[in-house]
Amino acid sequence: MVSCFGHKFEVRIENFNMSTQQFKYSNSVIIYPLLIVFAIWLVFWYQVRVDYGIKSFGIRPQKLEGLLGIFTSPFLHGDIDHIYNNSIPLFVLSLALFYFYKKIAWKVILYGILLSGFLTWLIGKSGNHIGASGLIYVLVSFIFFKGIFAKYYRLIALSLMVIFLYGSMIWYVFPIKMGMSWEGHLAGLITGLVFALIFRKQVAKPERYRWEQPNYNEENDPFMRHFDEDGNFIEFEPEPEPELDAENESKINKSPKIKYIFKKRED
Repeated sequence: MVSCFGHKFEVRIENFNMSTQQFKYSNSVIIYPLLIVFAIWLVFWYQVRVDYGIKSFGIRPQKLEGLLGIFTSPFLHGDIDHIYNNSIPLFVLSLALFYFYKKIAWKVILYGILLSGFLTWLIGKSGNHIGASGLIYVLVSFIFFKGIFAKYYRLIALSLMVIFLYGSMIWYVFPIKMGMSWEGHLAGLITGLVFALIFRKQVAKPERYRWEQPNYNEENDPFMRHFDEDGNFIEFEPEPEPELDAENESKINKSPKIKYIFKKRED
């Protein structure tokens, strides 16, 4: 509602892309990331307390039996430091994913595990590749490139925040540290970029207003009719109220009579 020179006009705003509805908080935004982190800690507890041998079910590149590790490796970790260092970024990034990309979040996570795991199996060196870092690189890469491709200020701000927090991770896609699966990191980075391209059109767009429609006509807008060609405001005289005849006016002005009856209370 807009007020101008004592007159009030209603301005209707239509959001065709429903961007504000996409960026709404729900319990699932925090519950799903917590469940994901809880799952990897539950497996780690089982690994330490029950069967330490499950650690060997990681990705074993170029070996047929090593394909099983594509599904299991994100839940397996070498030690407490390994799982701790993966838990915080996994929670933060999946939280951002479920908030800003709710409709495709599970697709990115599940398909990201499969594709990055398969790429690791293809290009990895001989050994046992385990850990959720491949998925973390999928999320970092996807969120960054998706925001850049979207060209929407909220998503671009998210991309810059991700780079600020985890930009240094780019160095670990190179073989700079012994015992670290840089192939898994590189596979995750490539997978995130591929998904950002695949889901390029599924982004929230800036709000569009009614006057931005292609078929918008100023002459049909009651608010714009109060401005002339030079943009000067034109104040219309209020429409006169219809006059009442004597008979109707007497009915309106005639007040009802109210009678009060008091009865003596008998004790």
